[in-house]
Amino acid sequence: MAREISAGAVLARRERGGAPLYLLLHYAAGHWDFPKGGIESGEDERAAAAREIREETGIAAVDFRAGFQETVRYSYIWGSLAVNKTVTFLLAETDQAEVTLSGEHQAFAWLPFAEALERLTHDKSKAVLEKARKALG
Repeated sequence: MAREISAGAVLARRERGGAPLYLLLHYAAGHWDFPKGGIESGEDERAAAAREIREETGIAAVDFRAGFQETVRYSYIWGSLAVNKTVTFLLAETDQAEVTLSGEHQAFAWLPFAEALERLTHDKSKAVLEKARKALG
């Protein structure tokens, strides 16, 4: 069984000091999730998450919240290959609302907590969002 190690982020922004909005991406495979991707040689989780946010959304100005790190594990099938995947999610904030999607995604949405929780496809991502909301206060 193959292994895949990735990093990503729950990315939040506030409009005029209001409640946070969370960025979700609609992946070509059909699910909604946070920006994430494989950790490349020489990167730690933070560097990989920042790169993935930049590549997938065009957002370069992010501030990571110290102390937030959630790891999820799951398996999936890619063709005939079974893959065990580990994703470490960090929490980041940005002031940038404009998103430029990569070719990996069909759509994006900045959503308030309840709508983001409903839109997320996977239960493990929903649990990460709930923890991120608590960390943001």
